[in-house]
Amino acid sequence: MPKHRLKDMTFLEFAERIAHEKPVILIPLGSQEEQGPICPMGDWMLTEALADRIAAQAGAVVAPTIPFGYADYFRPVPGGIQFRAGTFRAVLRDVCDSFLDHGLDRLLVFNGHSGNHPLVDETLRVLRAERGVVVPWVNVWRMIPPELWKAAHGENAGRAQGHGADPMTSVYLHVFPGLMRPDLAQAPNPGRMLLGLPTAGLAAVRFKGMDVNVPIDVTDHCDNGIVSGDPALASAEAGRAFADHIVATTVALVEHLKTIDPRSQGGRP
Repeated sequence: MPKHRLKDMTFLEFAERIAHEKPVILIPLGSQEEQGPICPMGDWMLTEALADRIAAQAGAVVAPTIPFGYADYFRPVPGGIQFRAGTFRAVLRDVCDSFLDHGLDRLLVFNGHSGNHPLVDETLRVLRAERGVVVPWVNVWRMIPPELWKAAHGENAGRAQGHGADPMTSVYLHVFPGLMRPDLAQAPNPGRMLLGLPTAGLAAVRFKGMDVNVPIDVTDHCDNGIVSGDPALASAEAGRAFADHIVATTVALVEHLKTIDPRSQGGRP
């Protein structure tokens, strides 16, 4: 079988590969951050594992995972490594340019950290304006449809979701069960006060029924890293279902990207 991980190829192997085709290049993004008391901090490992499966199945090439993201709200917790916004934009742009400079313009950013999203959008918009190429991206943990949540958790689907809970806790149980620490499990305890108002996740406080945006740190909202959701509802079975859906959907997207010209600006269907 041909190699699908760029890191495993010699430069001659990669040169031979691109001499015969213009493969889709997956660019996986992740983060090094707390994920609640029972999960390892390196969530980039999940992005890397899923991207590896996708590339193998779809005949794509997967670039090395960028393990650090924009996650400033986790800065108070030791062990996290956060890029500044400008650093993140520069790194992603440099990675994309490294492929575009060699005519490899079928790129797909596989973003495994939701906090990266606005910076990915900004970077790829500038890239389109300056280099004329449309680079799509997917937010990995937002790909799970409501029906799959219901199939995995039934009536508890809403209670299972959140940072420090699912979908990542279940996918960890499926992919890296040996790294989990169920003996450290704690119940969620979100809901602290900031500016004399109750916190609402990592972006706002509540005032008269509405969200008021403020720069919240995770420690403003909870003391165990479980921002929302109940990790006790997670399971390896749910993780397998989530992972299989993410992989299958992205494989289908890769197959589509093989058929299009990313430098075409499109138009009305």
